[in-house]
Amino acid sequence: MTDLEDLRQSIIEGDMKSTTSLVESALADGLEPGTILNDGMIAAMTEVGRRFEEGEYFVPEMLIAARAMQAGLKILKPKLVDSGTKPLGTVAIGTVKGDLHDIGKSLVAMMLEGAGFEIMDLGVDVPPEKFVEAIRGGAQVIAMSALLTTTMPNMRATVEAVKQAGLRDQSVIVIGGAPVTQAYANEIGADAYAPDASAAVRVTRSLIS
Repeated sequence: MTDLEDLRQSIIEGDMKSTTSLVESALADGLEPGTILNDGMIAAMTEVGRRFEEGEYFVPEMLIAARAMQAGLKILKPKLVDSGTKPLGTVAIGTVKGDLHDIGKSLVAMMLEGAGFEIMDLGVDVPPEKFVEAIRGGAQVIAMSALLTTTMPNMRATVEAVKQAGLRDQSVIVIGGAPVTQAYANEIGADAYAPDASAAVRVTRSLIS
């Protein structure tokens, strides 16, 4: 079991090279891809989230850990597909129309992927129709980010577009970003507000389960 302990540690420390070689050796040792994912990677990212929430880690440490996790996931993903391991759900994530900020959104996407979700990264400057299309394409969760108060109304426009398309009951809508608040989430009819990437994982998990 040392393989998985070492793997968890290498992700927590953000060691990309060590993470990829430990995933390869765990597979070579015959460990199930699902076990490597759950007991190695997801466990590591849960610990990273805990450290962030308790003020031991900050955004740079979180980002480095998430990148190490992604490097390992690249090797593991084809094996997960072959073994029939199902993701927790599919999240379509993007920064809303008019907003070109990428870092926060990308960190949330990486943390969600590390928690076992399938990610549809829609990028930045995403119009409401594209989120609607993503739900039609199988996304159960819409995660929207805005870093400017001027682009926040596009979150409301997206919620409205999802309703107009008759898809509101098929989707969970989570919003976040520096100017966004719980009060705003309530006002526009989103399901949840996440103040940071760690919270985004927690609320998405609870809403999907």
